[in-house]
Amino acid sequence: MNKIIFLLLASGITLFSCRQYQAQDVEKSMTAKSWQQKLDYELPMLGHRNWILVVDKAFPALNAPGLEVIYADDNLLNVLKYTLSKIDSSSHVRPIIYVDKEMQFMTSQLENGVNAFRDSLKNIVNNQTLHPELHDSVFTKIQKTSELFKVLVIKTNGNLAYSSVFLQLDCAYWNSEQEGQLRKAMKSAQ
Repeated sequence: MNKIIFLLLASGITLFSCRQYQAQDVEKSMTAKSWQQKLDYELPMLGHRNWILVVDKAFPALNAPGLEVIYADDNLLNVLKYTLSKIDSSSHVRPIIYVDKEMQFMTSQLENGVNAFRDSLKNIVNNQTLHPELHDSVFTKIQKTSELFKVLVIKTNGNLAYSSVFLQLDCAYWNSEQEGQLRKAMKSAQ
């Protein structure tokens, strides 16, 4: 009888530890892809006036109601490239790209690798206009935006100062010129 209890107990412990190990393996493998899966899931639901922030590792954890932070254990430029490719392949949104104004004044004497980063950034954004904003003013915009609209923050393992890139989503199939014409027609109809 004691042998049976011992065998059942040993089997239970073995099964539990195997199950726990498998759960940890799944969690680790999900972590590697979770930011991409999360972005792929969220992007169809995001639209005009939402933001996606691709930020460096030192970017602070913000506390706002409409803000969600996910961690990408990857290089900032790799994450940005993937994010922009997903936005570009969507039919409903396009990015307005903001960068820290301070990056324009960074030199290799201040931060090693800054010139290579800027060159790579230009290649990734593919001649799209970069809108420089003072770093602190970004926080004000994000705070105000997140009160009403969702902001998705993808925190990377990047460690270059002022390298974060902020993507304000705009409508891909409607532009400000069309909006102006519509408003003008509405006003003249009154």
